[in-house]
Parts: sequence; structure tokens; C-alpha cells
Amino acid sequence: MSAATTRSRTPRTPDRLCAEAVDLARAAAEEAAAPGVVGEHVSVIAEGDRVVTHFFECKEAGYRGWRWAVTVARASRAKVVTLDETVLLPGSDALLAPEWVPWSERLRPGDMGPGDLLPTDAEDLRLEPGYSGEDAPPPNSVVSEEMAELVEAEDADVTDRAFVPERGSITSVAEELGMRRARVLSRYGLHTAADRWDETYGAKTPMAQAAPASCVSCGFLVKIGGSLGQAFGVCANEFGPADGRLVSLSYGCGGHSEAAVMPKPPRPAPPVLDSMHADEFPLRPAEDTGSVPLADDQAADLGHS
Repeated sequence: MSAATTRSRTPRTPDRLCAEAVDLARAAAEEAAAPGVVGEHVSVIAEGDRVVTHFFECKEAGYRGWRWAVTVARASRAKVVTLDETVLLPGSDALLAPEWVPWSERLRPGDMGPGDLLPTDAEDLRLEPGYSGEDAPPPNSVVSEEMAELVEAEDADVTDRAFVPERGSITSVAEELGMRRARVLSRYGLHTAADRWDETYGAKTPMAQAAPASCVSCGFLVKIGGSLGQAFGVCANEFGPADGRLVSLSYGCGGHSEAAVMPKPPRPAPPVLDSMHADEFPLRPAEDTGSVPLADDQAADLGHS
């Protein structure tokens, strides 16, 4: 174990000969580091009996706050100081890399691209064993025992389809009906998926809060099968915000089929033409009206003397 990492919690007085071996420690640090990156001597501490660590400033770019630690020691009753080890250690204000996070925890929705493969754990809580006959591989196994050795091959395309059941068996019938899968969604997997979908297109979203009605009564909703069909469907309104997405039945938007039905535009009545009757238009006022007296020259017909 490193002497620099087994430091005693109680302060000790550094050994005089080891504390004076600054030149020996600097030479060891310069040998381990690149030229010109070992700075001034910072401090010296006692690691144990006749064991001392010298700290030097690190001037290398990208290692701000780091220090070169050189541990020296000497044997009991010896006058010669020997080198123990040389390491680069971070200081209190050192620039450190972020803590490493496994890829399974770094992965986010949408990170996968064409050609990417996403393995699932054999004990994934989101999955549970599906139908398996006597001639099928064990539960939670996507390949048979004969094909298991090919899984580690980089170019091996080994899936559950690698196992071909015997014709006429229960397994073959289940596969023909589309019921034979090595693993299916567990109750936990269904609940987590439902919670995730409801968070995006559910009743608590601002769009649903302002909607005139919910999707359960919308004509654009396409129903799905299975247990999730009791709470979700697919939106088929091309002008809606969730077109082609799985939406909660309690979700809603302004594109609801019955929210605002547009009335039919008014049509004018067709024209009525009567070609069998002639209307009379008098050319002079009637005599019985009494409004305009008739002149003598108007007694004759117009255009005639």
C-alpha cells in the first residue's frame, strides 16, 4: 500500500534526514514528470517513523491544483535516505474528472442510433419469462444452450429465432400464433411504461388542462389491445400535437373531434323562373289614381297623332 495513502491521523514530527532530502525528492519527481512541470517545494509531512512525503507544485496544463508527492524513507540507524515512490496527487482545489457513471445509468431516451444494440440484464425487473415449452430454452434466456457460445461473437446475430421448435409441438403452435416470446413485460414494466407515457401525454399536462374534452370521447383515437388499452390509445389527428403518439385516455387537446364542429356554409335558394306568365307594365298613370291629370296631347297613343 502506498505510504502517501497510509498517512497517520495524528501529526508526527518529520524525520530530520528525510525532511532535508528535498533535492532527492525533486530529482525523482522530475524523472517521472515531463521537463519543466515540477514547481516549487510546497510542504513536507511525516507518514510514519522515518517516512516522509515531499510535495511539489505541478505546472502541467490541465492539472490545476495537483501536486507531485515523493515519499522517501531510511532504515533504522541508517544515514542514507532512499526513494520510496513518486505519484501525482490532487490537492484541495484540484480540477478532477466527474465521477464515473455506468452506461446503463447514463443512457437517456433518444440516445440510440442506427446500428446501436441495447442489451438487457437477465434479471431486468421490467421483464418476466414468457411462454416456454419443454423443448424451449430456459426462462430469461434468448438462446438455446447450443447457441450460447455464439453470443459473445461480435458479428453473431443470435436471437430467440435461432431456436427452431419441432413441428407440431405446443411451442411451434405458440410461435405460429405469435405468442412465443422468451420474455414479456412484467407488471413493474407495465406500470413504469404507463407512468412515463402519462407524464408526456396525460391529464396533468398543460395541453390537457386547457382541452375542451378528453381523448376518450375523441373520434381520432385509435384503440390498442392488451391491458394498456384500458388507459391509452393512439392519436390519429394529423393536426394534433400528439399525432401518431400513445396518449392517455384522459389527455386532450384543441383538436378534439367534437370540440367545435364547423357548421355547413349557407346556400342561397335556387332562382325561380316563370316562363308561362307575362307581367304588365303600364306606360301611363291610371286615370283613377288622381295623382297626375291627363293632358290633351296624351290622349293619343304614343308615337301616333
